Amino acid sequence: MPEGFLVVDKAPGMTSHDVVAVARRALGTRKVGHAGTLDPMATGVLVLGFGNGTRLLQYITDGDKSYSATIVLGVSTITDDHEGEIVTTSDASNVLDEEIRKHLALMVGTIQQRPSSVSAVKVGGERAYDRVRAGEVFELDARTVTISQLDIKEIRHLDKTVEVDIDVTCSAGTFIRAIARDLGNALGVGGHLRALRRTRVAGFPISQAITFESLKAGDFSPLVLADVARATFSIRELGLDEVQELSFGRPLMANLTDEIFAALSPDNRLIALLKNSDDKAKPIAVFAAAN
Repeated sequence: MPEGFLVVDKAPGMTSHDVVAVARRALGTRKVGHAGTLDPMATGVLVLGFGNGTRLLQYITDGDKSYSATIVLGVSTITDDHEGEIVTTSDASNVLDEEIRKHLALMVGTIQQRPSSVSAVKVGGERAYDRVRAGEVFELDARTVTISQLDIKEIRHLDKTVEVDIDVTCSAGTFIRAIARDLGNALGVGGHLRALRRTRVAGFPISQAITFESLKAGDFSPLVLADVARATFSIRELGLDEVQELSFGRPLMANLTDEIFAALSPDNRLIALLKNSDDKAKPIAVFAAAN
């Protein structure tokens, strides 16, 4: 079975699952997954793992992410983005730039953020958006997220609305739509997201991405597991004797720190992920046996 990774620039109007379905056909395997769902309206980085690569996806999903987005102040929607039904409209023409900057600055750091009700978060075993579509009205509990960077690129005052372009770097689980909603609520005029583009997932920037058209045409060269491991983990270069020891399931001398290390063979194969336990480096996932 083939194994590796693809970084795809998702086009608007499709789900992340749509991209996975096309990748399955292009790669000739059903064992394909992705790291972090993108809304249909959003574009940008979608990391796909296939074959043994799916076993690394959880670590990439947990990494931080970067986005470019446009907030519209003066209109709130049920989905907190432009695809949802309008809930309220207000005249935002008197909103001051200083107020926008102040309230966005308060969101930087480790904060409590309430996800959008129309999201993929599960509530009682069901996706939140399915419960909303069934007519249920509720709010999700706030969760702890970290926004490490939130830069305002431009503020545009239109007739009765204001558009704010932002760049965001944040932890997994952060909702950019919620930033738009919360800014609008803080200013008393409502807000939603008009555009969203993910520019990076963990160690995978948009510059690495192939187009959706290239994916469909099979015009791509996948990333090998060792290269993905180098972009995701600290690296432990193994000697041939250590590769042999791991192939027998034996632990190695402890890593330098307690974080997860990717163990690579001299011929650049990902052998295992190692983590310290009982003063030894023990495999938590094995990807290749010794030759």
